[in-house]
Amino acid sequence: MSGGDRPLPLAAVLSVEGERLSHGEKSIFSAAQPFGFILFGRNCKTSEQLKRLTDELRTCVGWHCPIFIDQEGGRVARMKSPEWPDFKSARHYGEQIECGAGEACLDEDMTALAKMLLDHGIDVNCAPVCDVLTNKTHNIIGDRAYSKNPEIVTQAAIRTSNMFLAAGVTPIVKHLPGHGRALADSHLELPIVDAPLEELEKTDFYPFAEIAKQPNAMSIWGMVAHIIYSKIDPDLPSTLSKTIINDIIRKKMGFESLLFSDDLDMKALENYGSIAQRANLSLQAGCDLALYCWANLDIMEQLAAELPPLSAKGWNRWHGTR
Repeated sequence: MSGGDRPLPLAAVLSVEGERLSHGEKSIFSAAQPFGFILFGRNCKTSEQLKRLTDELRTCVGWHCPIFIDQEGGRVARMKSPEWPDFKSARHYGEQIECGAGEACLDEDMTALAKMLLDHGIDVNCAPVCDVLTNKTHNIIGDRAYSKNPEIVTQAAIRTSNMFLAAGVTPIVKHLPGHGRALADSHLELPIVDAPLEELEKTDFYPFAEIAKQPNAMSIWGMVAHIIYSKIDPDLPSTLSKTIINDIIRKKMGFESLLFSDDLDMKALENYGSIAQRANLSLQAGCDLALYCWANLDIMEQLAAELPPLSAKGWNRWHGTR
């Protein structure tokens, strides 16, 4: 149980179509009791409206559920100016740190960003991006990543996570086990990474493995990418791969906290069944929670009907942070 007599939440993070909840959304969310909700630009228009929406979501489910957003800074910001302040891209901070400066600025900015989220009822941020850049990294990552140097990525990501946590926001590091080598945008197609395991361990996997060693590692959640790593599992993208999640992320990296799928409506997964089927496959592979971002009522009804509650392991990982 998640406290008192409340049943375990649905093993899903759902989404909202607009600036207020519709009657249909209220009905589905109240009945489904998802783990939480993720917000997008379509949901974030004014400060007053956003506060009202996050209050409405929690009232609807009857508990203080996690509310997520992608507020990385740079071009990935759902809360946009002029209503809210702009923050720099990860690459900006990585360059500053590489020059021997920038840590104080990163700390200050990430603290301010976290406070901005909390002021609007948002307590989980899908950041920092821990992907390691290469000369061929697809622009879907691009300046969202800190550096080509895994140590700089690690340093910046740990500092960012620490600032979020100190302010009261849970970070979700992404995109496990590493998106930097992908030459395609997983929103549009399924990327394939052919690098051998030994090379990936020294580069792409390094930041996540180092984060897993931190004293507060159980408080830092993770998001799994839709990428095939052909030398590890040639058949399944990491989100759906027991080999990647259990052998690589859990055992080799030692990443033991909550794991979320990336958005299950991305075209990278279009050959793996319906959204509900993909969600179940991701949970069976070892993700704790399935993420759905497009707020289609019919699909959310299917997810509510077909997904299990959060597992006992997921419950323990969640409360390992508390």
